[in-house]
Amino acid sequence: MKPAVKRIIFFAALILFWELGSRFELWHETILPSPVSVYDSLVAGFADMTLVYDLIASFRRLLIGLVAAVIIGTGVGILLARSKTADETLGTLVLALQSVPSIVWLPLAMMWFGLGEGSIIFVVILGGTFVMILNVRTGIKNVDPLFIKAARTMGSNGLDLFVKVIIPASVPYFVTGARLAWAFAWRALMAGELLSSGPGLGYTLRYASDFGNMSLVIGVMIIIGVVGAIVDLMIFQRIEKNVLKRWGLET
Repeated sequence: MKPAVKRIIFFAALILFWELGSRFELWHETILPSPVSVYDSLVAGFADMTLVYDLIASFRRLLIGLVAAVIIGTGVGILLARSKTADETLGTLVLALQSVPSIVWLPLAMMWFGLGEGSIIFVVILGGTFVMILNVRTGIKNVDPLFIKAARTMGSNGLDLFVKVIIPASVPYFVTGARLAWAFAWRALMAGELLSSGPGLGYTLRYASDFGNMSLVIGVMIIIGVVGAIVDLMIFQRIEKNVLKRWGLET
């Protein structure tokens, strides 16, 4: 059975159980609204363009933050991999900060940038930067020494060796880092938007929660999950798989 068919069967069964549980009142509608109620809320949200504007605003912030995170993470990761002093000092700080959830930075971000776009984008950048740094650093440090020795015997050294051998050999780690940066940045964005003044999926989620509209809350949660899954499956997993095949790391 193909993976897509398995997924369809699984989610269809899950929704059926959810709907039957609501109809037989296994739980209260205010706690877990039925799929029909969630569907109606989503239809209404897209009909009045609220959710459309939310998606546009969220993706704009994500794109800005993710691009910045990948650029910064790549640069710092290369620095840590090439400089032992930087790795032993700045690298230690990166390891420490990587364990701090990006949402923890939000109070400081609001003090520095206010309640606008700046604070949310700052949190998104932090969400993706550290994981990108660590993957780039690991990728460069794990280049097969045989590649480097072979290149040096052919007269490649310095910048030429780094650009033509080390960087290409590290590409699978770069791609994995970008994929993880996307996932962490997406989570950070949703957390940041919970305290924003809108528009955005996180803002609408909090707004709906404040007014007890649980069907819209669950609807927005479904959108967040579906967007995350689609982007990961359709874009990053495919890129990663193609890169791994090209580098002979996967059959």
